[in-house]
Amino acid sequence: MSTKHTISPAAARSHTRKSKPDSSSIILNKFLLVIFAGFFAWAYQTALPPPPKTVGSPDGPPITSPRIKLRDGRHLSYIESGVSKDTAKYKLIFIHGFNLNKYYHPFEATASPALVEELGVYFVAIDRPGYGESDPDPKRTVKSLAFDIEEVADHLNLGRKFYVAGYSMGGQIMWSCLKYIPHRLAGAVLIAPGINYWWPNLPSNLTNEAFSGQLPQDQWALRVAHHLPWLSYWWNSQKWFPSFSFIDEVHAALSSSDITVASKFFASMDPDQLQAWNKQPRQQGEFESLHRDLNIGFGKWDFDPIDLKNPFPNNEGSVHIWQGDEDLIVPVTLQRYIAHQLTWVKYHELTGTGHLLPFADGVIDSILRELLTKKN
Repeated sequence: MSTKHTISPAAARSHTRKSKPDSSSIILNKFLLVIFAGFFAWAYQTALPPPPKTVGSPDGPPITSPRIKLRDGRHLSYIESGVSKDTAKYKLIFIHGFNLNKYYHPFEATASPALVEELGVYFVAIDRPGYGESDPDPKRTVKSLAFDIEEVADHLNLGRKFYVAGYSMGGQIMWSCLKYIPHRLAGAVLIAPGINYWWPNLPSNLTNEAFSGQLPQDQWALRVAHHLPWLSYWWNSQKWFPSFSFIDEVHAALSSSDITVASKFFASMDPDQLQAWNKQPRQQGEFESLHRDLNIGFGKWDFDPIDLKNPFPNNEGSVHIWQGDEDLIVPVTLQRYIAHQLTWVKYHELTGTGHLLPFADGVIDSILRELLTKKN
């Protein structure tokens, strides 16, 4: 026997009233929605880098040095030094490091003029994309600068083969040259080349130890560059937390030997010239130069340098790594491991020397002699 339940009209009215949200709840929900929408709009705007101040544009820096127009329409700025290109026996393209430019060119600044003349070396140094007077490359990848270097060589008629050398983050780019244009190289020099802590063939115990030895603010900046590259502009431009130390121009990562080298090197320079040079690296905007540099250098690579094969199997050329044992920026433990795995690389470790080793007395002369006069 079923029992029929009935609801009184008053109870039904009460039930109906409780099922409807009151007007204050609706207003509160709308208010919260507006707040959240405004927050995300603000976050998006602050994470979005401003457009670069392109060299030669009405509001951009002036063009003061020669530039090469690449196939995609971009321009790369360069300077030449050493002996005349027409009489040179050796031709070398130099790539600068992080927050530097083509004028921080150790082969020009510290090499013995007599040795350069004796060997017959012609140098060309370029501003990397977004740096100095070279146009930004919004499509820049790990491999793209290798092909930019090849274009520079062809435009300047450097011949079928040429030498390349890079310092710090510019040295890291040499791995891309060895990967993508090995057939164009007569030899390569990597001077304190940057190391990506996320290269898969590096042992985790070594990378964890080396990474933990970096400044805490640099650890966070590199994590953002690797895992959240779209956030790099915001992270390195906000004022709540410290950004990458070399963007903030905090030099706590320099060793005592680096400070000694820097004091001596910069003391010999004209102050006005030095001030002008220091403004150039980021004059088009920090995102296209510094932040994109971090994103690419410490992002996800499409190859691992330890997987590379010897580009000179018949000893027709050589590859050299030069590293200081007191380098606090590029861990010597990881550099040693890479060199040990790549037995065809000639590894040179300098005792009592830091990250600024190419600007120390006599180092560049040693590099030139090893690269150009020693049998491979």
